[in-house]
Amino acid sequence: MSQPSRFRSSRSVSATALVAAFGLLSFAALPARAAANPTADSNSFSSSTTGLSSSDAWSTDGVGDLTAGLTALPAAPEPAANPAAGGQVYHGYNRHATGWKNHLSFEGGGGADAPYGPDSKVITWGPQVTLGAGWKFTSHLSALVEYQFIDDKLPAFLTRQAGSAGGNAHIWSFTVDPVYDLFPKRASDIYLTGGGGFYRKLTSFTDPQPVTYCYYFCYGGYSNVTVSHFSSNQGGINGGLGLSHRLGSPDMGGVSRLRIYVEARYLWIDTPGKGSSQGLGRTELVPITIGLRW
Repeated sequence: MSQPSRFRSSRSVSATALVAAFGLLSFAALPARAAANPTADSNSFSSSTTGLSSSDAWSTDGVGDLTAGLTALPAAPEPAANPAAGGQVYHGYNRHATGWKNHLSFEGGGGADAPYGPDSKVITWGPQVTLGAGWKFTSHLSALVEYQFIDDKLPAFLTRQAGSAGGNAHIWSFTVDPVYDLFPKRASDIYLTGGGGFYRKLTSFTDPQPVTYCYYFCYGGYSNVTVSHFSSNQGGINGGLGLSHRLGSPDMGGVSRLRIYVEARYLWIDTPGKGSSQGLGRTELVPITIGLRW
């Protein structure tokens, strides 16, 4: 009677052992299946960890995923405009000028002027200075208001006829002169210029007179003193061409607006004729100027 009981007991123990062995084999196979069946291709998933717990950001081996939580980097922004430069962004030769100051134009130079035509008999060479300021409408066209002062001498035969030892002709003017640059984007440029306005000519005859100079102590000497003169106010025109060359290098953070220039113009002034007590005929000169323009 005892054998069936032992048989039933051994069958129960064997079933229990079989279930336990199957459970152990299933537990041992879990890491292998996880390694053999990786997650889907990472390209199909976002790298963002939004909505994941802190444990989800770690791999099964306990090492943090270095790429977890990274999002796409934004594109590099354009460099901000420099407020001190009037909202300009410089890109070598291609600079974008938007401020009103970039439309201002200036010039300053000097040189000599030569008499031309019949006027060469009653006036000689002399120095001159030219200053100007204006507005640049486009890269090609600008307009300047120019001041010019000319200091010419009178020939000896003319001063002898007037009974004096020397003389000079001073001419100063205010004119409006457009400037047209033919190749403004090139380092070397050719430009045309011309205009007209108001001219005043003062002709003076001088004689050396004894004078006394005092500076800490006094001493005597001679100085040319004006003994007679006449003047006239009238209109005049001028025109010519020039060459300019831009200074600065694009390798130094942009090209300078500063240019060196040399130009020659024909100047015609409607001064009174020789029959008038206030003139020696129309004045014709060729001023040659070397200077800077920006």
